[in-house]
Amino acid sequence: MRQSAAVLCHDKRSQQTLTTTLEDLGIEQTDCRSQQEALELVTTGRCSILIVDFDLPGAAEVIRMANLLPPSQKPALIAVATRAWPGTGQAFQSGASRILYRPLEADVVKDAIKAGRKSMKTNRRQSARYEAKTLIYLELETGTVSAISIDIGEHGLALQSTEPVPMNSNVEFRCVLPGTDITLHGHADVIWASDQGRAGLFFSKMSSTARKNLNHWLHKRGNHNKDKHAVRDLLPPAEDHVSFAASHEEVLAEAE
Repeated sequence: MRQSAAVLCHDKRSQQTLTTTLEDLGIEQTDCRSQQEALELVTTGRCSILIVDFDLPGAAEVIRMANLLPPSQKPALIAVATRAWPGTGQAFQSGASRILYRPLEADVVKDAIKAGRKSMKTNRRQSARYEAKTLIYLELETGTVSAISIDIGEHGLALQSTEPVPMNSNVEFRCVLPGTDITLHGHADVIWASDQGRAGLFFSKMSSTARKNLNHWLHKRGNHNKDKHAVRDLLPPAEDHVSFAASHEEVLAEAE
């Protein structure tokens, strides 16, 4: 299967070098116009390499989000940066596995891509199999927050964000059910949240169509059941220090 690279870079000179190098390596290139487009390619498994220009606004967020994926799904993460702080520091801190400095040199780019692909293959061989992840968007008062799903169940979902999620009720959310082109949309209550960006959401309002699509997706994956396991995915990991919405403890107990 031919490998592919998602490229989020608007600098023409850098783009030309990347395009030529990727062609020489037989890697298919997809030029992304936005952060969202790049993240969609990553979370749906449609790229094995992610190259991001750190001169673009929000570039660090793209790498951080991609770095949240489990090893079996994480692409090789490569940053293009200037030889100056804060670009270099942000690239390292965000989780980039390789950094390419301007002006790009074809041989250096080629070595970085080969090293990134080798590291990615090693990580995937050593990792256990993970369920498919998907990108989740939360509409908060401060704006749209992106996160990666940890688990999706009948009553709600658990997610991982790059920043703490506030304890709010009636939060609008949307995501694409993994492995489909179906968008799940509705409202949920944040019933727990950790300082590390993990959170549990309890579905408070969804249309009958959305509920039907969710149940059908769960049934196909063999995850649709009415016992305690359907609720367990919403509970916070034992190792995380979390804030818990006491008013929802009874809700979870009733669902169990």
